[in-house]
Amino acid sequence: MRNLDLDALQIFKAVAERGGVARAAAHLNRVQSNVSTRLRQLEAALGTTLFQRHNRRLVLSAQGRLLLDYADRLLRLSDEARAALQEGAPRGTLRLGTMESTAAARLPPIVAAYHAAWPQVSMELVSGTSAALVNQVLAGDIEAAFVAEPYADDGLQAMPAFTETLAVISPLTGPPLDSARALRGATLIAFSAGCSYRRILEAWLAREGIAPGRVMDFASYHAIVACVAAGAGVAIVPRSVLGVLRAEGTVRVSALPPPFVEARTMLAWRRGHQSPALDALRAELLAQTRPQAGAAVPQNR
Repeated sequence: MRNLDLDALQIFKAVAERGGVARAAAHLNRVQSNVSTRLRQLEAALGTTLFQRHNRRLVLSAQGRLLLDYADRLLRLSDEARAALQEGAPRGTLRLGTMESTAAARLPPIVAAYHAAWPQVSMELVSGTSAALVNQVLAGDIEAAFVAEPYADDGLQAMPAFTETLAVISPLTGPPLDSARALRGATLIAFSAGCSYRRILEAWLAREGIAPGRVMDFASYHAIVACVAAGAGVAIVPRSVLGVLRAEGTVRVSALPPPFVEARTMLAWRRGHQSPALDALRAELLAQTRPQAGAAVPQNR
C-alpha cells in the first residue's frame, strides 16, 4: 500500500474504539464481512498485526496503538480539509484544549452557544496545563487552546479571552495570610509544573524572597480545594473556580498583590492556521466576552 486509505483507517479506528468487528460494523452501517476484509487488507498492506484477540475482544497490538495515533491525526486533517472547502461553513471536528478552570467556570455558555449556532461541528475538549496545551497546539494534536499567561508563545497567535482574579486559599483553622512571609515553609498544593497559575505563585514568593516547603501535585481543583480545606497546605486558585465549587466557606481566601492578582486567559492557535470552525469560535468568544474582550482582535504574538 503506497498510500494509506482513509476509508480503511476509519474502519480500523472504529474497530479499535469499539473492541470488535460487529460493533464497528453497526456503527459504520457496514456488513461485518466488509469490515473484516478491509481490516485484513490493511494488515497485509502494512505487513503487521494490528489486533490481538483477548477475552472475545479485539485488543490493539503495539503496532496497532502506534497506527491509531496516526489515524486520529490523518482523519482530523481530512475533516479540516473537507470543511475548509465547503463554502467556508464550519463543519467537522474542532479539537480544543482547555485548562480545567476554564472548562469549569468559563466555557459552558460559550460551548452551548457555539453548538446552537454550528451543530454540524463536533467539539472535542482536551484538558491540561498551559504548557502541555501549548505543546499540543504546536504539534497539531489540537487546533487551539485556552491557556493562561505566562506561557511560551513562539509559533502561536492569540487573542484575549478572559481575565481571572487569583487568590491564595488556606485552611480555615490556620492564621490569616497577611503577607508572603506567612507562606515560608508552607506546603504548596498545585497542578504540575506546567501550570501558569503555579508559576505566578512561585514568582510572587521569589520576589518576596520566600522559600516554600514541599509541593504536592494534583490534577483537579476539586482535589486541591479539598486538601487545602483538610489542612494539607495552601494553593492559588481563580476566584471563578471557587464560585463554581462553592468552596469559599470551606477555605480561607486571601488576595494576591498586584501584579500577581490577575491573569489573562488567551485563546491560542498555530501561527497562520485558519479554519471555519476556529473562526466561528473566535467570533463567539468576542460576542460573549464583550465586557473584557469586546475590543480585542486576534494578535500576532
